[in-house]
Amino acid sequence: MSLAAVSALAACGTSGPKTTPGSTGGAAGGGASYWFLTGQPGQGIREGQVKRFNEANSGSQLKTTEFQNDAFKQKIKTAIGAGQGPTLIWGWGGGGLKAYVDAGQVEDLTDFFGQNAALKDSIFPSAFGAATVGGKIYAMPVETVAPIVLFYDKRAFEKIGAQPPQSWGDIMDLVPKFNGAGIAPFSLGGQSRWTNMMWLEFLFDRIGGSEVFGSIFEGKANGWSDPSALKALDEMQKLIKAGGFIKGFSSITADSNADQALLFTGKAAMMLHGAWTYGNMKTSGKDFVTGGHLGYMNFPGVDGGKGDPSDTVGNPGQYLSISSKASDADKETAKKFLANNTLDDASVNEWVTTGNIAVAKSSKDKLAGITDKNDAEWLKFVYDTSANAKTFAQSWDQALSPTQAETLLDNIAKLFQLSISPQQFADSMNAVIGK
Repeated sequence: MSLAAVSALAACGTSGPKTTPGSTGGAAGGGASYWFLTGQPGQGIREGQVKRFNEANSGSQLKTTEFQNDAFKQKIKTAIGAGQGPTLIWGWGGGGLKAYVDAGQVEDLTDFFGQNAALKDSIFPSAFGAATVGGKIYAMPVETVAPIVLFYDKRAFEKIGAQPPQSWGDIMDLVPKFNGAGIAPFSLGGQSRWTNMMWLEFLFDRIGGSEVFGSIFEGKANGWSDPSALKALDEMQKLIKAGGFIKGFSSITADSNADQALLFTGKAAMMLHGAWTYGNMKTSGKDFVTGGHLGYMNFPGVDGGKGDPSDTVGNPGQYLSISSKASDADKETAKKFLANNTLDDASVNEWVTTGNIAVAKSSKDKLAGITDKNDAEWLKFVYDTSANAKTFAQSWDQALSPTQAETLLDNIAKLFQLSISPQQFADSMNAVIGK
């Protein structure tokens, strides 16, 4: 399961697809169309956006079709390939968007953002990375951000008389101390594979800077053999060999939330995971969150590393593109919707009140309305991390093509099981660059 899929708020919802009255669902048949995901709270917020747009624009209605996550992924790819996709294409940016761009299936929105400078300025700058291909913008960042966060149990640190890590060296120094106290240094749902990936995303960035993975995304030959990449892979295996993760981590799944339970029940001191895990830890962890025991921070720097410690990784947003096959009139309808209804005040307010940070600077203004002290502090942290990141790197399994992503996840599992070396990992990944 990809990180983006997890945090896209794409739960079961209706047993769709559910279509609004009169909708043809596709590009043909008159009128602009928009397909999106079921699952609350996102589904209700998206429906509200379309309702507000249609009420304000009697002459240019937007018709919707709603799908569950897996059905959407299948249907959208087939429909777009056949030239029958919706006018507005909802997605995760990155590798999927690049495939659409390479096939000439989505509009270049660079001029649109040039003409709507205030709109562009209202969005976190770091969110545009996953919307950009070859220096041009092909999607609008919408909805919510979900950075990967280093969570920790304050009680565990009090038990060994230590402070949260300020560097990679501190992390390595903490490992024997926690193990000596009978607490696993880190929880990890390693069977899920993408959970392991989060570690490499940060180590690549902190050691070599954002350009190391940037070169890989752009298809540079032998990008995985960059000296900083090999050092990151080596440091990863050092942590594993030192006993940095809970015993049996490769048989623990993230889908069951077992990794979170290890943190909030005191069996593990720290956990690297997505911002979306906060809600479950609050509801399932007894007084872990409400009692003020949960700590969190951005991933620390690596001594001598080139990376900017303000950088983050994860989900910089979700993305809306416009089909290049749509009529001019439908394209104009779609642009009007993007400009006026996707990150309008009502939408941003709804995202924040449901415990998310919208990918808009105005999210900050809504935080004063959060009455729960723990939630308010948490959302401020997520806002600051996302808004201040010079680079918000997209999760690798979304940034890369499906072929590269599957090879990546397979090799990450082997790397964490110590069955391949850093060089073997790099060789396997270099073989699929550009595929």
